[in-house]
Amino acid sequence: MTLNGVNADAIQCQSIFEPVGLVCYILDKHPEDPMTDASPPAPSPADLRSMLGANLRKLARNATSISALCRDLKINRTQFNRYLAGESFPRPDVLYRICTFFDVDARILLQPVDDIQPSFRDILNHPVVAEFIGAGVIPLNEETFPSGFYRFSRPSFVDNALCLQNLVYVFRRDGFAFLRGFEARQAMLQQGLRDDPANREFRGVLLPQEGGVAAFVSRRNSLTTTFNFLSPLPSISNAFWVGYAARTTRETVTGKRVARLVYEYLGRDTAKVLGAARRTGLCPAEDLPTFHRQQLRLDQPFT
Repeated sequence: MTLNGVNADAIQCQSIFEPVGLVCYILDKHPEDPMTDASPPAPSPADLRSMLGANLRKLARNATSISALCRDLKINRTQFNRYLAGESFPRPDVLYRICTFFDVDARILLQPVDDIQPSFRDILNHPVVAEFIGAGVIPLNEETFPSGFYRFSRPSFVDNALCLQNLVYVFRRDGFAFLRGFEARQAMLQQGLRDDPANREFRGVLLPQEGGVAAFVSRRNSLTTTFNFLSPLPSISNAFWVGYAARTTRETVTGKRVARLVYEYLGRDTAKVLGAARRTGLCPAEDLPTFHRQQLRLDQPFT
């Protein structure tokens, strides 16, 4: 298998969960966008009617009778039977009454009702905080922070004598920006954590902020989160971002909770990405890329 002239077998691309293997998998198997499923075809009117009918039949199971339900909904029984059979659509005002009555939303036209999560589960848009936090949950556009691979570096949180180099992949889904990567194996072992790929994987969401980009990142089933803030270096044409990372852990004598952070955009340049993937992990400061080391200002305390 060859990736843009690079022999993937020669670099032992054996697992999609390892940094180099993940890169090979993404570039070779999913050249367009590995983290985003191909856009499904738009449902036809018949599909929408069928989905609505199936959902209404399920929602109506607990009704005393269809006749009583129609009276409560103020819908003609014959017309409601046509909805149940997937033969007709309700008018917008009728659909509103149906959704309000069953405490669902218009997604009953598009997906099974069992798959529809109540809107209150979207905690950032809960009415209590929607105008304060939810207002900031808007898509991060491609021009501001493009999809692709990024190399990042920062001082280690677990060993003050070392730094960390790692690789993340930024991708879009449903109009929002996400990232995915894997913790360094050495860092996991130093914390007494399992170093299997599933436990090392982390994912996060990227949000636009005034002056930059924020990321909330966690490992699978973890109750700890790392907050990142990044601001672009204007003179480097969007290739470099600098900021800080902060983790939600108790203060310790030996470990850091906040550290400077540098992101470098690699895009989908195979040679650059594979080279960065081979260098992931904990390392002494002198092994960092020169520009990263300069921006981290390791000789100056973080303020």
